[in-house]
Amino acid sequence: MEHNLWGTPDESKELSASVQKLLHKLLGVGELTLHRRTTAQTELSPIRLGDADLAELGEIVGPGYVTTDKEQRIRRARGKSYPDLVDWRMNRVIEAPDAVVAPGTETEVWEVLKFCSREKIAVVPFGGGSSVVGGLSPKKGGMRAVISIDLRRFDQLEDVDPVSCEATFGAGLSGPHAELLLGEYGLQIGHYPQSFPYASLGGFAATRSSGQSSAGYGRFDEMVRSLTVVTPKGIMEVGWKAPMSAAGPDLRHVFLGSEGSFGIITKLRLQVHKIPQTKRYEAFRFPDFAAGAAAVRAVVQEGCGPTVIRLSDEIESSLNLSNTDSMGSAATSKVGCLCLTMFEGSENHTKSRHEETRAVLLAHGGTSLGEMPVREWEQGRFGAPVLRDGLIDNGAICETLETATDWSNITRLKTAVTEALTTELAKTGTISVVMCHISHVYAGGCSLYFTVVAAQKGDDPQAQWWPVKHAASQAIIDAGGTTTHHHGVGTDHRPFLKGEIGTPAVELIRAIKHELDPVGILNPEKLV
Repeated sequence: MEHNLWGTPDESKELSASVQKLLHKLLGVGELTLHRRTTAQTELSPIRLGDADLAELGEIVGPGYVTTDKEQRIRRARGKSYPDLVDWRMNRVIEAPDAVVAPGTETEVWEVLKFCSREKIAVVPFGGGSSVVGGLSPKKGGMRAVISIDLRRFDQLEDVDPVSCEATFGAGLSGPHAELLLGEYGLQIGHYPQSFPYASLGGFAATRSSGQSSAGYGRFDEMVRSLTVVTPKGIMEVGWKAPMSAAGPDLRHVFLGSEGSFGIITKLRLQVHKIPQTKRYEAFRFPDFAAGAAAVRAVVQEGCGPTVIRLSDEIESSLNLSNTDSMGSAATSKVGCLCLTMFEGSENHTKSRHEETRAVLLAHGGTSLGEMPVREWEQGRFGAPVLRDGLIDNGAICETLETATDWSNITRLKTAVTEALTTELAKTGTISVVMCHISHVYAGGCSLYFTVVAAQKGDDPQAQWWPVKHAASQAIIDAGGTTTHHHGVGTDHRPFLKGEIGTPAVELIRAIKHELDPVGILNPEKLV
């Protein structure tokens, strides 16, 4: 990805005239005053490593795998949140890693970590660069310098067990690359978050990622059989020798969701799935979000088994965000909430699950819209983040946040977050559009994924946004939601973690951190 875009220039999409008109008329988005700065126009923090540091790192990983090149540093200086992308539009010095190091073996990673512990150099792991919660910001945490460890050389499919449907992957593999390698065996991982085109398998594990097919295949952490993790104390293999075990606590979950704060994930053994023989699709309309949510809950609790089930609220449905190629046009001929379902597997299995799901949704007041809305969503489902670049380029705020709660609490939580966003943005002089959808479901509850669009006001969009983010995060905690369902903690959610899990749990996390990383070099100021 480009440092100042979600994707590449070839992926960029100009906003349609109707969307630009909507932004101006509805939100008061005015003339753009901030423009994306190129690499040449951007000033980075000075390099704080000496020649001796770089030489020793080169001895460990090879001199060709250590660089202080500006282009390499700039691409690893930020993730892809709204504040991250705004940084590239401000006339300010950008804190960047002092060097990029790309080890090729676990032993090399360990030697780098031991060197950095001795020399007080912070280490930020880098996979695909798609963090949206500040997880890649090169914080020093009291160290004298910071490096980015790039995992791209851990890019092999090491073994496949087609009988047990398991495979071992290098953590630096991107989602598409891993699926291509596994596809030769007639297998797939089936994990498709919106970051899929760029994010790495190690990043999926480190953030407890959840993909768009989570209803069928589960979250990524549920797919992980074992992990290889390198800490300053040594190289660890964590996981079970059998499919399940009662041999003590499940240490996989020390590192799943740890965001590089406890160790660097270099290898994963995953439960994988057969490539489906067929797919079936059907979309439905519900009169309102409450009716749609009740229907989705019934589908999940009755075990109907869709691979994908998504419900957009009235505003998101009316703006047609399920189909990014026609965003801004009416999604359906009538106002309501759009529900998308997709089924993968054998012909008989998909048919039975589809029919059972369809019967439940219709019985709960749904109206069938046929398969086309789902096919359009599937074709364009990775395109929404690209649209955000266009919105920001036109002077709009565009950010997402997500949470999860019990089914009995979704109305309260959705209302609280929406009110917090609209109220706080109104204080800055702009009205806002807040959209929400359900895309990850469980027997006891679901995720709520919010998208907010408003007008940038003033000459510092970050100063405008942070009080809004704080208010929304506090509203989530107060209304009984989780700080984050699948984006992770990073720097953005860290202030709210104690409010969710409590002081004793935070102290336990700190104790794990101290035991595995006593100097505190690993991704400082994130999570812990």
